[in-house]
Amino acid sequence: MFLLLRHHRASLLHPVRLHRLAMSTASASVSSPPASSAATEYHCRTKHSLTAGYALGPGRLDWANQPNPFLRFSPPSLISLPNPPPVGAGVPYPSLYHSPPPPPQPQPLSVDSLSALLYHSLALSAWKSAGVSTWSLRVNPSSGNLHPTEAHLLFEHPHEPGRLAVSHYAPRDHLLEVRSAAPVGDFSALLPSPATAVLALSSIFWRESWKYGERALRYCNHDVGHALAAVAVAAAALGWDVRLLDGLSDEDLGYLVGVDKGAPASPPPEGLPDKMVRGKAPWVEQQHPDCAVLLFPAGSEPKVDYGAMGAALRRFDGLEWVGKANALSKDHVVWDVIYRTAEAVKKHGPAPEESFSVSPWQRNASLSDGIYKELTVQEVVRRRRSAVDMDGVPKGMYFLVRNEEHFDTLQRAMKQDFDWERPDGCPDGLPLYRLMKGDCQRLSMQISCFQDIASHGCFSIGMIARFEPVLREKGEWMYPRLFWETGVLGQVLYLEAHAVGISATGIGCYFDDAVHEVLGLKDLEFQSLYHFTVGAPVLDKRIMSLPAYPGPGIDA
Repeated sequence: MFLLLRHHRASLLHPVRLHRLAMSTASASVSSPPASSAATEYHCRTKHSLTAGYALGPGRLDWANQPNPFLRFSPPSLISLPNPPPVGAGVPYPSLYHSPPPPPQPQPLSVDSLSALLYHSLALSAWKSAGVSTWSLRVNPSSGNLHPTEAHLLFEHPHEPGRLAVSHYAPRDHLLEVRSAAPVGDFSALLPSPATAVLALSSIFWRESWKYGERALRYCNHDVGHALAAVAVAAAALGWDVRLLDGLSDEDLGYLVGVDKGAPASPPPEGLPDKMVRGKAPWVEQQHPDCAVLLFPAGSEPKVDYGAMGAALRRFDGLEWVGKANALSKDHVVWDVIYRTAEAVKKHGPAPEESFSVSPWQRNASLSDGIYKELTVQEVVRRRRSAVDMDGVPKGMYFLVRNEEHFDTLQRAMKQDFDWERPDGCPDGLPLYRLMKGDCQRLSMQISCFQDIASHGCFSIGMIARFEPVLREKGEWMYPRLFWETGVLGQVLYLEAHAVGISATGIGCYFDDAVHEVLGLKDLEFQSLYHFTVGAPVLDKRIMSLPAYPGPGIDA
């Protein structure tokens, strides 16, 4: 992760150490990617370039076919959720750094606590209005505010004891649509004691590709990471913990979210052509299963049997499912490379030894609670906004080495004339290094697709991941997970910025290899996967803010 710092506001770089997510990516010698590597081919194909131009996209926005941001299943059985949820006193935001996190006693699973989890992670946070246009914002951010991510919950039905509810979360109205139900005893492997619920995420690629074309698969996986972190934070405020069920295959997850249950009738073709296709293609609105997390009281992690869990999920195919998905658009553009790549990077079998943690933080001894505004977790997550503009530590380029095992490899791979000096006053335990002095304002704007917002804040960030060796050692199924990790980090940056009184925004549009050239990176060992900028927001007074619930045109 490298930082371009431009302004003398050193107090913004407080001594927080972002926790390195626990992925098993041991060091290995670098070699050329295999010719059949769909992930590397897609990644290189979808790079924006200063010289060769941008990745393939629509060129113009077809507003008549903008996808509906709200998926609904009709007619469903509904579980209404209190809005806002009747929770007690808010949890102070700095207490998220404590172990175990608050509250002292985990809240029991109930309609109220499920409502609080979703209200503070995946629900609407506000409506905005300007002229004749009205649009919604959500607690979890999304590229272009397009929200490809859908959420599904599995838990004991609150009104039918002894039966599991397999449900879809509808954020527009903050309610759960129960799509299927089954006896708890028949599927006990899915909720190993003391687990109380499973929350699964899926993506509708069409929502992002409508605007961003071939690069949309990247952005969908950024959004999955944001959603994972949002759920983890909201769960912590309830005294819950989460474990990502990364031993499940994509096929297992498909049964959990009911990918083909109530989906558009038109199936995808047997073989996708190697070109963009325009026209009516309802199958592009189908959900792609991403991941699932287990929810349980903090401090009492359950033992998961992935074999038994997968077998139980496969039996979901025989359940009775209700509800037909609404159409999101009349016509479509099929960016075939997205679907071919998503198929190629699926995880096909359980791998219980692999782990991907979604715990975003660990406490640093130098951290002071006094740097934060007096806000609760609940206030921070629902006030989070993506800045649309910003007003403008010593200037220069810095590198935060989150995984210090990579320090020597990074030094060898990057420009040999970099300083690699610890900044004055840098707290112990924060592996931050100055690479070079100087004003990087213009540079940060240029490499982020000439967007002014990347140069007007306090600092901008590029997230550099160990890339090709990870795909080679672990498999191409790691490709989405690399983007999930950047999304988790991005969510932490959003919340941290708001908690200290400023703002932030994610930047998915940047010139990939221009970033690598700045750092001296010459191959696929390390790649830039996400950009971020942090600073003070400029508010647009032309935009009116409205409450999230009830929304415009909805009776109270």
